[in-house]
Amino acid sequence: MNRRIPLLIFGLVGTSILMSLGLWQLQRMNWKAGILAEIDARLAEPPVALPIASDPVADKYLQVEVTGVIVENELHVLTFGDGGPGFRVIAPMVLQDGRRILVDRGFLPETEKDVLRKGGAVTAVGSLVWPQETDKYVPDPNLEKNIWFARDVNLMAETLETEHVMLAISRSTNNDGITPQRVSINISNRHLEYVMTWFSLAAIWVGMTGYALWRIKPKAS
Repeated sequence: MNRRIPLLIFGLVGTSILMSLGLWQLQRMNWKAGILAEIDARLAEPPVALPIASDPVADKYLQVEVTGVIVENELHVLTFGDGGPGFRVIAPMVLQDGRRILVDRGFLPETEKDVLRKGGAVTAVGSLVWPQETDKYVPDPNLEKNIWFARDVNLMAETLETEHVMLAISRSTNNDGITPQRVSINISNRHLEYVMTWFSLAAIWVGMTGYALWRIKPKAS
């Protein structure tokens, strides 16, 4: 039996597998790019009124404008800004129709944590968000010191007695010394690196197979 045939089959199978993985990552890259484009388009839309029943999937990143009163009671989520450590301020807001929702007012420097903020009447524009920031590695909030380590819409809504809706404010008529934060999209799209890796491995595999075939000289008859 020709010794080259098993090696050729092995080379073709390996190349096919590596190429298929590269094509799969290419499809994933295009799919992820489409999602990011949809999110960017939604963030650029003009604001609308808060839906009567907000859906965490259908209304995610929906641009909303609300008017109401921000209540003094607020929660502080540990984070970092350009100038160092600080807190995201999460507060309850009572809308004109009596509904209570959560608002992420933005970033507050650590030194301003215990400064009294009166809240009050405000008209705000922002994005509806249901951030997924908690897992088994995130500590439970320190309720005594009012320090949270992640935004947890369900737990925060229960704590502040609001609907399970959070509006991340991008601009408002009363910031109260708080800096609004642009919504950050935590969706990594590194699939191009993976595409190049798998296709490079496929090329190397072809090269190694060709070299091995060249090294195996056919027996003289």
